[in-house]
Amino acid sequence: MTSEVRVPTLGESVTEATVATWFKKPGDSVEVDEMLCELETDKVTVEVPSPVAGTLEDIVAAEGETVGVDALLATVAEGDSGTKSKSDTKESKGSKDSSEDAPKAIDAGAEETTLREEGSGSVDVMVPTLGESVSEATVSTWFKKVGDTVEADEMLCELETDKVSVEVPAPTAGKLTEILAEEGSTVEANGKLAVIARGAGDVANDSVEKGAPETTTQPADYGGDKGSPSPSGSGDTEDAPSAKKAMAEAGLSRDQVTGTGRDGRVMKEDVAKAVEAGKKPSSDKPAAAPRAPSSAQDAAREERVKMTRLRQTIAKRLKDSQNTAAMLTTYNEVDMTEIMALRNEYKDLFLKKHGVKLGFMSFFTKACIHALHEVPEVNAEIDGTDVVYKNYVNMGIAAGTPTGLVVPVIKDAQDMSFATIEKEIAEMGAKARDGKLTMAEMQGGTFTISNGGVYGSLMSSPILNPPQSGILGMHKIQDRPMAINGQVVIRPMMYLALSYDHRIVDGKGAVTFLVRVKEALEDPRRLLMDL
Repeated sequence: MTSEVRVPTLGESVTEATVATWFKKPGDSVEVDEMLCELETDKVTVEVPSPVAGTLEDIVAAEGETVGVDALLATVAEGDSGTKSKSDTKESKGSKDSSEDAPKAIDAGAEETTLREEGSGSVDVMVPTLGESVSEATVSTWFKKVGDTVEADEMLCELETDKVSVEVPAPTAGKLTEILAEEGSTVEANGKLAVIARGAGDVANDSVEKGAPETTTQPADYGGDKGSPSPSGSGDTEDAPSAKKAMAEAGLSRDQVTGTGRDGRVMKEDVAKAVEAGKKPSSDKPAAAPRAPSSAQDAAREERVKMTRLRQTIAKRLKDSQNTAAMLTTYNEVDMTEIMALRNEYKDLFLKKHGVKLGFMSFFTKACIHALHEVPEVNAEIDGTDVVYKNYVNMGIAAGTPTGLVVPVIKDAQDMSFATIEKEIAEMGAKARDGKLTMAEMQGGTFTISNGGVYGSLMSSPILNPPQSGILGMHKIQDRPMAINGQVVIRPMMYLALSYDHRIVDGKGAVTFLVRVKEALEDPRRLLMDL
């Protein structure tokens, strides 16, 4: 019996991922829940486990390919079914080109067999699900034109909505025969975008006419044909995402690494070899750059590194936030004397009883929850022409990591104690540093706290985390002279900044929120008495 391995749910607004690394190859035995491959999205890395114990028969999506949610990744033969893997079948035939016989002997090639038997059928390319409350999109870019051949899951076009950009993959291999929605046109959810005439034979013929090797008509083998690499840097070759990341970290350009994967594709191990050997550029062709250095001397002192997908997403979302929301920031300051005294008095007992250190974040979280109950619009969001008020608080805690800023979310924080909040923050922080956060753990936030004070920031204006309407910025605690009861005394002070969406939060509400946070922190007993 054969089980399918499919792309899991990637999270809200995430419709596709890139296959980064396969940990197994066809013919390998696997256990239940053993990791088969790793997928990369613009937010997180997702590991895909085996659904059953058995033998990995076929890898449908090779490293570097882009796949949609629920797309077929591989097939696993359960137990000792006796079904041969694709690699075993090829070896027994003694030839690389066994496309006519392989589908009959391999259950994993059933989908390919169906396409060949049906011949020149047509498949509609439809607008995918755009997300909650999104009913239409604009066709931004077509990557293919009428008459082009396409592979299954190859990107055809990109759609833009008011929230995200969505890439539309080809549902099957074949030839693009008709484009129904041109660039710039508006399409409804589940609308028709294009038509593909499917048929592996047509694709194979087109590939041969273009000079492509015959082996491209077969599904890609694991890791490619490493025995006969094509010239490095082929325009049609997509390097492995893990290799791209490794090149960026090592400061290597594409032409400094020789690819040994299929069609000259660079693999992660190729980058490691280049680093060890200290290779010089292997091509006289300079790398394309948007901006040329002003002089040769500047070029020798500059380093150009491609932005990671996470950094690109952070940049886009922060800019979108500024372009969309009517963002405004109000400031105040808080005397941390009482909080620091309370923490110093009980931190040892707190640690002994709860097994976690008592920090400042639980106080700020509790203070914000207290203020959000009084000013609910700061905890709301705009959806079209509606304002959605949240009767709960999912608190986002911004955290800096080596790869970029992430915001894990503490769900239903309004029901948590100080100890539970501290444990959640500690656990999320550890996951963030190790890159183990899941999509579910970074979604659904209703309000965010960002602590720039840990880096020494004295004052800043945080940017909203859409679709949220408020974010609190914490800063450095610094001793300053303050006038208290007619006398100048030194107090540990912190500046607070509340950035808010002025479309639904008025100045009065924003100032009231910040004053309530200040009052709760300066007199923590107010939190206990709900004052």
